[in-house]
Amino acid sequence: MSIINKTLATNNSFSALALRLPLGIIFAAHGAQKLLGWFGGYGLQGTGQWMESIGLGPGVLMAALSGSAEFFGGLALILGLLIRPAALVLAVTMLVAIFTVHISNGLFMSNNGYEFGLALLAGTVSLLISGGGRASIDRLLAKH
Repeated sequence: MSIINKTLATNNSFSALALRLPLGIIFAAHGAQKLLGWFGGYGLQGTGQWMESIGLGPGVLMAALSGSAEFFGGLALILGLLIRPAALVLAVTMLVAIFTVHISNGLFMSNNGYEFGLALLAGTVSLLISGGGRASIDRLLAKH
């Protein structure tokens, strides 16, 4: 089995769709905040300044990388296209967020803790393992 076939392979279930859609919406929206300033975000420059202030420099590059991972990864999840690569990039992005921003605040979101990032990480790891499922472009591509 080629690497492309392994990447696109998935099960015949609709269960991945229940993860893909909400995760995709959340990630795409957060990425749009970082990249474009949509939904009350600070855009690339503002996010870059904040990232620089927490030691993730160069800030604008880090904002562009994380924003692109979230925005385009989120769109990929929604479409069901290249789920495993998108999920891997998003999982790494969540690990960075958890360990650079949230871990010192404890678990709970009320203290800016890592619970939300952990939930997103769990969802992306699940998709990394399962693939996009029956209702995905990956499944259609794998058939051909």
